Formats: sequence, C-alpha cells, structure tokens
Amino acid sequence: MTINLLRMAVRIESVADLKKIQSQRMNVDDKNKLYTFTRNVPKRLNELLNGGSVYWVIRRLIRIRQEIVDVRSLVNDEGKKYCRIQLNPNHIDLEPREQRPFQGWRYLKPEDAPRDLKKISLGKKQNVLPQEMLAELKELGLL
Repeated sequence: MTINLLRMAVRIESVADLKKIQSQRMNVDDKNKLYTFTRNVPKRLNELLNGGSVYWVIRRLIRIRQEIVDVRSLVNDEGKKYCRIQLNPNHIDLEPREQRPFQGWRYLKPEDAPRDLKKISLGKKQNVLPQEMLAELKELGLL
C-alpha cells in the first residue's frame, strides 16, 4: 500500500516561488539531491517509500507534489533527532484543492489526494493553464 505526506509550504507564495527556493537548496555536494526536513520520522516508512509523494499546500491550496525518493532518521550536531526526506526534484502539478492550515505534516491517502493536472487541449497544441490562474478560478468556484 502507498501513503503520501501533506506538508505546508511555509512562507511560500506561489508554485514558482517553491520551485525557485528548491532549486537554490539543491545539495550540490550531494550530487544535486533535494531534501526537505521534519522533526519527526513518519512511522509508515514502507508505505511512503512504495510510491509516496509529498503534497505541498501553498496559500491554503494543495497545488503540487513531488515523489519521495528516500527517508532517513539523522542526528544533528546538538544530538537531536530529525528526519531527512529526499524528494525527486521534478514537480507534478495538481488540480488545486482547498486545505485548512495545520502544523508539521499529515498522512494523505491516495484516494484523498487531488488528481494530477492533465493537459488541457487548446486546438492542436497541448497547453496547461498557469497554476496561479487555476488557483484563482478554483477560489471563484469556476473549477
């Protein structure tokens, strides 16, 4: 079985903002790997590593996800345990869905997760509406 994590993107204003910050945080010393960190290690590791993703909440909307590559429990210089989650740096756009604020992370069952955003056909070309426009249409109740 697969399970996902739901995380708040704190101080992030848009999907573009998240992508920019993550590209700056890529660990060059560790072969361009991308990590996110939490205080507590999820107990359902096997399910997370079986195709799970981190679903990011940006401005009260679940908007984008990234596949989980690895999860490690580590100890910092002060002797405190923490969790390092390695993410696939590729972002998968989602159909925006409202989410109330919360602290830390939550488990997200696959059946409760928003669907991946499909490309919308506009004539012969395949285009996707910009994330900001999708979020605004969702807030207006048009999607």
